[in-house]
Amino acid sequence: MQRPYNNFPRTLVNILYNKVVKDKISFCMEKVKGFRLIGLALKNKTSNENGRSGIDCGNLWQKFEKEDTFNKLQGKISNEIFAVYYNYEGDHTKPFSYFIGFKVSPDLNVPHGMDSIIIQDGNYQLFTAKGKMPDCIATAWEKIWSSDISRAYQADFEIYGEKSKDWSNSEIDIFISVK
Repeated sequence: MQRPYNNFPRTLVNILYNKVVKDKISFCMEKVKGFRLIGLALKNKTSNENGRSGIDCGNLWQKFEKEDTFNKLQGKISNEIFAVYYNYEGDHTKPFSYFIGFKVSPDLNVPHGMDSIIIQDGNYQLFTAKGKMPDCIATAWEKIWSSDISRAYQADFEIYGEKSKDWSNSEIDIFISVK
């Protein structure tokens, strides 16, 4: 079976169900082994109300680029960028925390001015958004929000790998924590 995320280490993810493709968003269930990230976090929570998260998360992405976080962090396990939605106060309409960073070993020291979070072991529904950026991400999240997925609201994350670099034809994996 073709893995939806070929660059993911096999020890990290075990596919539980076959991939299904619907409306340019593919999805399957996966068991994820926990891992650590280092990068930048929003200093305050944000929410989807009145487009606030789009502004806050966009500003964090700009800071991530401006401060050259990619080159500042030595000891990355890979060059994939993780965008994490976590510390939810309820469902997707309530405040949450946001983080952008890289997968690192558990014992790597956190550089000055950066933050660290842990993604816990868990069950995830994996969606793969495909198409023009950032539209394909927005479309994927709209489908996730309107779906009947039994979300855990633990930590949800997007992975920006090699296939996300062509903004006219991107593929981004979105892992949604489920009960």
